[in-house]
Amino acid sequence: MTVQEKQIDLPTYTKNQLALRNGQDRDEIWVAYQGRIYDVSRSRLWRRGNHYEHWAGQDLTAELDKDAPHTANVFDNFPVVGQLQ
Repeated sequence: MTVQEKQIDLPTYTKNQLALRNGQDRDEIWVAYQGRIYDVSRSRLWRRGNHYEHWAGQDLTAELDKDAPHTANVFDNFPVVGQLQ
């Protein structure tokens, strides 16, 4: 199965549904990047739903591309739980 086929099988979430996974409203701590949604709940750096000036429950594509000190490969450490609508 290709990566594209796997992505088709992923559930789709709206920005409003993603916003609820902010570590405050629910236990899940999710962030989106380039259309994929990652569960960062197990990261100590996201424990309270924020990572420096970034907040969970949001699409971080523009922020990461603009000013992150790391590459997008950081998301390789987290499971993909869905795709952003």
